[in-house]
Amino acid sequence: MEKGDKNHFLLVHGACHGAWCWYKVVTILRSEGHKVSVLDMAASGINPKHVNDLNSMADYNEPLMEFMNSLPQQERVVLVGHSLGGINISLAMEKFPQKIAVAVFVTASMPGPDLNIVAVTQQDLTLATYLVRPGPWFDESVLLANTTLSKEKYGSVHRVYVVCEKDIVLKEQQFQRWLIKNNPPDEVHMIQDAGHMVMFSKPRELSSCLVMISQKYH
Repeated sequence: MEKGDKNHFLLVHGACHGAWCWYKVVTILRSEGHKVSVLDMAASGINPKHVNDLNSMADYNEPLMEFMNSLPQQERVVLVGHSLGGINISLAMEKFPQKIAVAVFVTASMPGPDLNIVAVTQQDLTLATYLVRPGPWFDESVLLANTTLSKEKYGSVHRVYVVCEKDIVLKEQQFQRWLIKNNPPDEVHMIQDAGHMVMFSKPRELSSCLVMISQKYH
C-alpha cells in the first residue's frame, strides 16, 4: 500500500475479456490518487498466447502469479476479481496471502477450502459463448490439479463479495447468494440495478465500493 489512505488495486478480468474492460474504473480510481494495476490473463486481451497454448489453470493464471511474485514483500494489494476472475484471485490468495490486504469478488466465482473450483465454474461457460475472445475451458481433472485452497493460506485473507443485483448471467439468487451461503465471506455488499458487466454500467458505484472496502482492510 501507498502512504496515507491511498491503496494499490489489482484488477482481474473475467472470461473472454481483458485488462481493457476496467478502463472506466481505472480512470476513476487513479483520479482519486490510488495506484491501479490491471492484467491480461494468458490468451486474453492483448496477451500473445492463444487458447490452444493453455493446458491448465496455472497456464491461464501465470500473468497474475508473476505479478504477485514481483511485488515487494511489504506491499499489500486490494485484489479484485470479476466473474471467472474469482478463480484467479483465489489461487493467488493461496500462494501469496501475505501480499493481499483484502480480496474482493465482484459477482465472481468464489471457491474455497470446502467448495472446489469445478463446483463454481459451470455458469461462467454461458457467458463465454458470446463474449469477445474465446476463453479457456478445462475438464474437471485439469481444473482440480494444483488448485487446492487451504484454510491456513486462502482462509487467512479477508474476503468481500460484491453482489450485482440485476446480473442475468450469474444470477443473484441462483449463483451469487449460493456461493455466499456455501463459502461465507467477511462481508457482502450490493450494487443495485447492476448487471454482470458492472464496470461498464455502474463504474462509479463499483469504484466507491472498492475504495470503501479498501479503507476498512488496510
